[in-house]
Amino acid sequence: MFSTRDFITAGFDDVERARRFLEAPELAESSRGHLLEGLSTAADPDLALLSLVRLAERAPEVVGFVADDRIRPRLFRLLGASEALAEFLLRHPDQLALIELDDAACSQQSAGELRRRALESVGAEGPDGRWVAAEAGAEGAQALRVAYRAEVVRIALRDLNAADPLAVMPSVGAELADAAAAAIEAALAVGRADLAEHFDPEDIARVRLSVIGMGKCGARELNYISDVDVIYVHAAEDLDESVAAGIAAALASAMAQIVGSSGIEPGLWEVDPNLRPEGKEGALSRTLESHMTYYQRWAQSWEFQALLKARHLAGDGELGRDYEAAVSPMIWSCSERDGFVESVQGMRRRVTDNIPQQEVARQIKLGPGGLRDVEFTVQLLQLVHGRVDASLHVRDTTGAIRELSEAGYIGRTDAIDFDSAYRYLRVLEHRIQLVHLRRTHLMPTKEAAQRALARAAQPPAAVKRHTAELLAKRWQQTKRQVKSLHERIFYRPLLATAANLSTDDVKLSPEAAQARLAALGYLDPQGAMRHIEALTAGVSRRASLQRQLLPVLLGWIAEGVSPDAGLLGFRRISERLGESPWYLGLLRDSNAAAERLCRILSSSRLLTDWLEVSPESVAWLGSDDELKPLRSEQLLRENSAKLRRHNNSESGMRLIRINRRREMLRTALAEGAGLIDVDEVGLSLSNADGACVQAALTVAEQEVEDESELLTDLVVIAMGRQGGQEISYGSDADVMYVHRPREGADAQVAQEQAARIATRISQLLTAPLRPAVPAEIKLTVDAALRPEGKQGALARSLDSYREYYRKWAVTWERQALLRARPMAGEAAVAAAFMEVVDEVRYGTGLSDDDRREIRRIKARVEAERLPRGADPALHVKLGRGGLSDVEWLVQIIQMEHAQSHPVLKTQSTRQALRAIAAEGILAGEDVQLLDSAWTLATRVRSATLIATGRPSDVLPRSWQDLEAVARWCGYEQGGGGHLEEDYRRATRLARQVFERHFYGFN
Repeated sequence: MFSTRDFITAGFDDVERARRFLEAPELAESSRGHLLEGLSTAADPDLALLSLVRLAERAPEVVGFVADDRIRPRLFRLLGASEALAEFLLRHPDQLALIELDDAACSQQSAGELRRRALESVGAEGPDGRWVAAEAGAEGAQALRVAYRAEVVRIALRDLNAADPLAVMPSVGAELADAAAAAIEAALAVGRADLAEHFDPEDIARVRLSVIGMGKCGARELNYISDVDVIYVHAAEDLDESVAAGIAAALASAMAQIVGSSGIEPGLWEVDPNLRPEGKEGALSRTLESHMTYYQRWAQSWEFQALLKARHLAGDGELGRDYEAAVSPMIWSCSERDGFVESVQGMRRRVTDNIPQQEVARQIKLGPGGLRDVEFTVQLLQLVHGRVDASLHVRDTTGAIRELSEAGYIGRTDAIDFDSAYRYLRVLEHRIQLVHLRRTHLMPTKEAAQRALARAAQPPAAVKRHTAELLAKRWQQTKRQVKSLHERIFYRPLLATAANLSTDDVKLSPEAAQARLAALGYLDPQGAMRHIEALTAGVSRRASLQRQLLPVLLGWIAEGVSPDAGLLGFRRISERLGESPWYLGLLRDSNAAAERLCRILSSSRLLTDWLEVSPESVAWLGSDDELKPLRSEQLLRENSAKLRRHNNSESGMRLIRINRRREMLRTALAEGAGLIDVDEVGLSLSNADGACVQAALTVAEQEVEDESELLTDLVVIAMGRQGGQEISYGSDADVMYVHRPREGADAQVAQEQAARIATRISQLLTAPLRPAVPAEIKLTVDAALRPEGKQGALARSLDSYREYYRKWAVTWERQALLRARPMAGEAAVAAAFMEVVDEVRYGTGLSDDDRREIRRIKARVEAERLPRGADPALHVKLGRGGLSDVEWLVQIIQMEHAQSHPVLKTQSTRQALRAIAAEGILAGEDVQLLDSAWTLATRVRSATLIATGRPSDVLPRSWQDLEAVARWCGYEQGGGGHLEEDYRRATRLARQVFERHFYGFN
């Protein structure tokens, strides 16, 4: 009768089975001519035919539907889209009459009509909101579930046969939510009848319980199958509160069981009350006053975002409306809370991060470009602007998009695209869930299932034209579109406000624009508006380009710790650079450069100052190569050339100090961009300091030569962290001065000349210059580690050092020399001095007395040098497990083992740690703990100056400063607390290793 091609054209996968089914005796001969035509409109013709054969066995009258031109497409669209609803009709053949309903009967029903029918199904009577069912127990639950699923069949028939599924999607979601609310009302009526066995019926009647819908049910955009999120609120008349609360909780629990427990007719869906105050740990039902107390004192930002959808569903209507009215002011003022926007954005990131990796690409709801991106974006815009614009006080997503567009918060084109994408994704979600009435948001993987989904998502007339390939293509396009809109739509409305664009684009009132800025994190929205207006005013090329760029730049600036300071810094730099074509082009053409600039300006006071006085350095941000710190040889050559051009004078020294500031800036920018690690930071800063000291030495020697003959060659030896090339921004330079008189020179005169040169070096590095070097962190040299300390000669001859160390060197001086490294001066003299140093620091090992002395000094340092009131757990230098602990342990190991393990002969703490592990002197796990603590402490020390502009050796206590330090150390927004936790943990573990190996504590 039918050819194989006919079956394939109709969409069948199993042609032979379809042929056998068509020949089944249950299907009348007269109906077979219409079967293939009807089945070709089904999403899954195989499923539709199988369900029809099974139905025909139970209810032969269904075969008669096939010949009816009006009923036939309705029947097959339902059977081919939902196996679960076909199973419902098999269980209840009497419900097949639903297929015969006319269009008017299938049209959207009012919430009141749905509630009336649900209550009628259980024979409910009584006052409104306190109905009591005649059908109690399992019979009541059965009747309720059948009535609800009959409504779902009716809604699905309307949905699946719609000429435009996207157009009817909102009304389908609304009717499903109303049907769920009606089911809950009827379940409460059954619950009251059931509770009469356990509570006094009069007490039950006194308890007013309202069920507040949340999420999609509250917003009237429910799925075919979904948890129904609820909150319960109760009141009682002349009844003890504990009794009332017990009855309310029992009634709520009974309702949830009636709706969702297993039974002859399967449960409908889970009633989820976990959005209530305190979640699973909180009381199941509370009074209105208790709810308000919680929200006013303890609620988090996400709870107000959830309350945006709150709506009375069932139970006492007056109490429900009182609840809505009470929470409304809190909902629309929550965007004023500190960190509100960040908390919403953080919640969205957590949703994405918690998706199993294997599901990310298949997620219609939670993944990038999915439904959650639309919902979070829309809700955030509503909450930001709803405080001053009541037109945004709507619950459903499509309605909110419409209102946001009409009020000008989203451009019309963006709103159309967002709305269309959201409707399409919801239709896909509905069709996937309809098949088995199971909660799922995953795109099917099998081609046959994808083809069925493609056909189900189309109107009946377009079914045959859609394939799995077309579905995949449109879905991917939709995801990309949603992701793009989600990432930029929050910031775009500021464009028109700042720049007075044409009416074809978005325009915000000043109040709305300031509300947006405040929600972004700007503490002075009026000031921010002034900066925006200054940047975008006029008809210049710069103003025009800034108008295009600011929406995105404002968002990036807002992601920093201090958006106000960032925007001010951006304005100042932009004004300094004026119409510079390279600057405007960089911002326009390099997202990386623009984003780096914005985040630096809003996260670092120090770098903002440096960029303001050296705005040309912004150009480096567009090139990773430009950000790489210069090598020592390059710096020395550059400084030497500058000094030659200025005759080795103070004016040349001014340029050298500017060079040092420039190189510190380059290093910081490279670190902020993640291009260099902590070792490279220390090396780069040490190289910049070394080149600067070398230049100062050259100028000081030239000044001596200008007056008389140069009698000695001076070298500067770096000590401490400068010697180990492990310094941070703004570190002093611990040094020693060594000289060797030239042949024939008077030793005493040479000594005096060396001391004069050493003094002059310090002056050249720190003295005020004219014109001044703005935003400079001066390089202070400290020679306190020289023999005899501050009481000893500032500079000594090489022979004097040799004699002193041979006769008088004490243990702490040997330890200090572990970091000694030539920094500037004559290479031959430096090499000769280092030979002396190597004999002292590595030559004799450690005696028991030496060990005791080192431990005694360390204990004294801990007791006396820690600032009064400082928390030892948070002091990065002298605190427990901090820099000092790690370095002292490394140094005592070097002094004891360097003779037999030459690889330990290094000035670098981290290199020494690696050598200690490689040589097996300490266990690798212990070395890793020490290294982690030292590295984190070093990064925190540098980050504190970069972020706050103030040097400090203590982890910041203020939230803003701690957050800024955390961001610089690579933590996400809100990572300040995590940084402190990580620091405490790392240093606690490092301290345990230190005590075990330094003091011998077990």
